[in-house]
Amino acid sequence: MLRLSVSTEEYLMLGDNIKIVFLGGSNHHLRLMIDAPKDVNIVRSTVLEKNNPELKENSPSYYAEPSVPERYRKKRQKK
Repeated sequence: MLRLSVSTEEYLMLGDNIKIVFLGGSNHHLRLMIDAPKDVNIVRSTVLEKNNPELKENSPSYYAEPSVPERYRKKRQKK
């Protein structure tokens, strides 16, 4: 499992043809844009778990890290 921290408008490449762009977020919601070929199936976990309840029972649970107050965050220097 790979865990990354990304900034707004940064993106990840999966292979040569799948691009995931982080568009920002607020509180408990994130906005992603996924650019992938039409033959790649993209399905939300809620849909998978609704159709296959055993997936939810057997999968590991993940939790959100508590957000750090602004005064403790490192300041990014612009280049």
